[in-house]
Amino acid sequence: MKFSRMQLEAMKELTNIGAAHAATSLSQILGTAVHMTVPEIRILDVSRIGEVLGDEVATMVVFQLQGDLPHGGFLVLHFPNESAARTACIMCGTIAGDISLGEMEQSALLEAGNIMVSSFLSATSDLLGMMMLPSPPSVAVDIIHAVIQSLIAGMGVDVDDIIVFQIHLSSEEHQISGNIILLLEQTTMGRIASILERMVGPASG
Repeated sequence: MKFSRMQLEAMKELTNIGAAHAATSLSQILGTAVHMTVPEIRILDVSRIGEVLGDEVATMVVFQLQGDLPHGGFLVLHFPNESAARTACIMCGTIAGDISLGEMEQSALLEAGNIMVSSFLSATSDLLGMMMLPSPPSVAVDIIHAVIQSLIAGMGVDVDDIIVFQIHLSSEEHQISGNIILLLEQTTMGRIASILERMVGPASG
């Protein structure tokens, strides 16, 4: 499936709006400003995910997309381990240090993820006129491409190419950084692109 430039720009703007809401939620959680980058969109062969997303062990909060989506997809909050620990400490009211993510810290990250992802999906659902809901989240500490390949394998459909939206968030005050990664297979992406195309007018190639 190929997408026109207009469709890709519309999808980038949709993701930008959702990410802005998520960044605002994280800012409120941390009590400080959170900066975000313009979304990057890549259409990749599944085997190349590691080349783009790196091979460092990181902490991820993973949500499956549910609701009106035909095959769904996944939304992943990706934090370097140090940033995950600092975020958990802030939420738990403890001093940031060299901590492991115990049950309390993981619960704090899950709560932060729920707040951010609910904000993201609420904003994008309103624009699209379709319901997108997050599954209960899970925490994974692993190499990111291993986690994502596992998620893709669990989609239940044949996937050769995956559409990856990546937005970088950062808080200078707390030295926290992370990424919002939205993974969609092509049937789902095609449906969203069609909705956006009807909203902005015919695509011109």
